[in-house]
Amino acid sequence: MQIGYARVSTKEQSVDLQVDALRRAGCAKVFQEVVSGAKAERPVLETLLASLRPGDVLVIWKLDRLGRSLRHLVELAATLMDEEVGLRSLNDPIDTTTPQGRLAFNLFASLAEFERDLIRERTRAGLVAARARGRQGGRPKGLAPQAERTACAAETLYREKHLSVREIADELGIAKSTLYAYLRHRGVPIGGRPHPVAPTV
Repeated sequence: MQIGYARVSTKEQSVDLQVDALRRAGCAKVFQEVVSGAKAERPVLETLLASLRPGDVLVIWKLDRLGRSLRHLVELAATLMDEEVGLRSLNDPIDTTTPQGRLAFNLFASLAEFERDLIRERTRAGLVAARARGRQGGRPKGLAPQAERTACAAETLYREKHLSVREIADELGIAKSTLYAYLRHRGVPIGGRPHPVAPTV
């Protein structure tokens, strides 16, 4: 069975274009959701994924309707394939039910691995810089040694402007509120920061 998933970010946007295309593509059901692409919680998508069975095909309008990031998209597609569920995008060269589509998916997976390596390198660089700052300036008052290192790494990654606030928090294993607290503690101006360029998928 082909099952569609359509998503828009705000109530002011219309999901009709996606829904019509998914139905024309042969989807027996089309799940619709209004939620920002950056949100981790997507209850409609979670319900859809829980309903899929081996042999089903999840059909989407474009890849950015499904994944929050390239890494999230690749992980989700890999999970679907493990469960013998196909993934097809109407406007991207992805259809894991075909050999060509699986090849394209593997290329995306390689790009996602490359992205993870870059993030790890930036995190390591931030920790090195944090240790250097700690040796030069001593520990900020009110922070334990481990928190000091994390705060310094957070400052370095934030100032580099390569990662979003959410990505920095995830890489350092802290909440966004904690990240902001560390930045304020270190006197880092917050706001007016350009968003990192997301990989094209």
